[in-house]
Amino acid sequence: MLTRRDFLKATALSSASVMVVPGLMMRWGHRGAVFFQIPGGTLTPGDVDKYVLPLVKPPAMPLSRGSNKNRDKYRIGVRQFRQRILPSPHPETTVWSYGSKDFPGTVAEGGTFNYPAFTVDAAWDKEVQVIWSNDLVDARGNYLPHLLPVDQTLHWANPPGGTTGRDSRSSDPPQDPYTGPVPIVTHVHGAHTSEDSDGYAEAWYLPDADDIPDGYARTGTFFDYFNAKYSHGWEPGAVSFKYPNDQPAATLWYHDHTLGLTRANVYAGPAGFWLIRGGPHDLDLGYTAPGVGDDPFGEYTEIPIAIQDRSFNTDGSLFYPNSRAFFEGLSPAGGGLPELDIPFIPDEACDGSSSDISPIWNPEFFGNMMVVNGRTWPYLEVEQRRYRFRFLNGCNSRFLVLKMTTTPRSDNDGFNEPELSFWQIGADQGFLPTPAELDYLLMAPAERADVIVDFTNVPVGTEVHLVNDGPDAPFGGIGVEDLSDWESTGQVMKFVVKAATSADNTTPPGDLVLPAAAGLGASSVTRQLSLNEEESATVRVRDDQGSIVLDCENGEAFGPAAALLGVLDNGVGVPLGWSDLITENPDLGSIETWEFHNFTEDAHPIHIHQVQFQLLGRGVDGTQDPESGETGFKDTVIAYPGEITRVRALYDLPGFYVWHCHIVEHEDNEMMRPFHVGPVPGDAPAQ
Repeated sequence: MLTRRDFLKATALSSASVMVVPGLMMRWGHRGAVFFQIPGGTLTPGDVDKYVLPLVKPPAMPLSRGSNKNRDKYRIGVRQFRQRILPSPHPETTVWSYGSKDFPGTVAEGGTFNYPAFTVDAAWDKEVQVIWSNDLVDARGNYLPHLLPVDQTLHWANPPGGTTGRDSRSSDPPQDPYTGPVPIVTHVHGAHTSEDSDGYAEAWYLPDADDIPDGYARTGTFFDYFNAKYSHGWEPGAVSFKYPNDQPAATLWYHDHTLGLTRANVYAGPAGFWLIRGGPHDLDLGYTAPGVGDDPFGEYTEIPIAIQDRSFNTDGSLFYPNSRAFFEGLSPAGGGLPELDIPFIPDEACDGSSSDISPIWNPEFFGNMMVVNGRTWPYLEVEQRRYRFRFLNGCNSRFLVLKMTTTPRSDNDGFNEPELSFWQIGADQGFLPTPAELDYLLMAPAERADVIVDFTNVPVGTEVHLVNDGPDAPFGGIGVEDLSDWESTGQVMKFVVKAATSADNTTPPGDLVLPAAAGLGASSVTRQLSLNEEESATVRVRDDQGSIVLDCENGEAFGPAAALLGVLDNGVGVPLGWSDLITENPDLGSIETWEFHNFTEDAHPIHIHQVQFQLLGRGVDGTQDPESGETGFKDTVIAYPGEITRVRALYDLPGFYVWHCHIVEHEDNEMMRPFHVGPVPGDAPAQ
């Protein structure tokens, strides 16, 4: 293979072209090369001032009318608006996000629409009903096109395919980006809820716009299936989902989950925290969080922190690549510089077969600026006291290695030296058995970490930097990868210490006795599953003076074409796609162990819907103990290359769910599989 990680050190990229430094080709760069600058949009990180904007603390989402002691109700829509993400003098950025339809307008306008979204504060064992509406329409009621390039050659929601071609890969798809109405469906990540409220990838729906083109499917296959099965009466444009919140107190989050479109929809902005509080597995730690109607810039000691990487153009717009050439560090064919000149779906490739390489989809994406709670490199003033931070890695592909230091590294050599500990008290699905003092937080995309940081003895005026030593490339393990670029993605945010204004009555984290969650019993089934990567079966290429060109006679397979899940057969991974028959079919009420055998070069964050699982072990034989921050219940786990990762879960809700890699670029191109708990209904639609 020539092109698995063929990168060029780059000076700048735009959505139309790739400017490269000739002669600096680095093969397999993610295992050894250091990037001087991460490619991105026309706005470079050096042109954006750091630590200018204060951190936004998203308040709690206000309830809607009809809430009562038994049920909380929300009406939450997704809209398009402009927001200050980059500091002045850069323009504002057009984004999408959620907000309460009862309190419309952006935060700047006194409303609730914000990127990231306001936090849903849910009470343990109290049902929450949310009417999720797709409001991606303009003032005239016409649909808004996507902010980002959408690849129509993937197996995706595919509204233009109509009711017979939706949720499929078209036989003759256009290579141009999709410009039609945008489908969405919301998934509360980590929620224990029924199949019809889980945000199934084929349960999407378009906005109820006035100009939906004739012949378009307005809803996904499973929108119709669930609507009929449960007699919901859903109309196009909105759904009503219910969440029992009958799981231990935890840090969840919500985001879009549309088939083949999650990467672009989430990158555009729709995501927010969902916190479950109370119950026998919670603890009042004495910290104050922003509530309904609170000032997003007020003083709080419990703060959710969503970390994402993004790239921008000089007009303030989000940048996301519109060509597979971006991932290869090349120019699209016809650019005049070293090019990626190969056939794409549905063009003819080798041996008279069609290409199986999508023209726009990129296997991974790494932005060149760090955005925290919707602002690039913000700062937060903290008092000399303890703070509780609920961290979320909301990046598309990037693994984070977070550290707290007063002396961040000043170049691309060596690691940051941690000077302040993280006391991790919780993971994805609630509290750990005991607090863990850590020098760094390793967080894969979608993982959460509930931590306490103690600034009590830090001198007033000290600047403490939250830094990232994770790579600007696919992740293989701590110490395996390159460092992030120290001038951009190596920095995350800054804390400035000030004097305490009141006594800190919280318990030192090392003295905390955390509530114990009940363990799982023995598993009745062990499933051996595989993580796989596929090279092209029809496109063979060679290197032609830095360009990658088609060579059907003597070339090597181009790739990756896709990442896939699958099963294990006599020690060999058998890749399976979204449409293959369901192979994971737990009995209702069963406890199962799933073993993930990773046959790829990279680590993958594997997420299983519906369940809260325990990590049993990992390693070449699957017996290595979990890290201290992984000892609580989780819903997303890192599966390292060449290793077996073993998890155990109870499957106690019947119906259709999915498991997938949470590198959303992988998820969108076949690295997601449906599973069904209990007997598969005979009237269920084919995947």
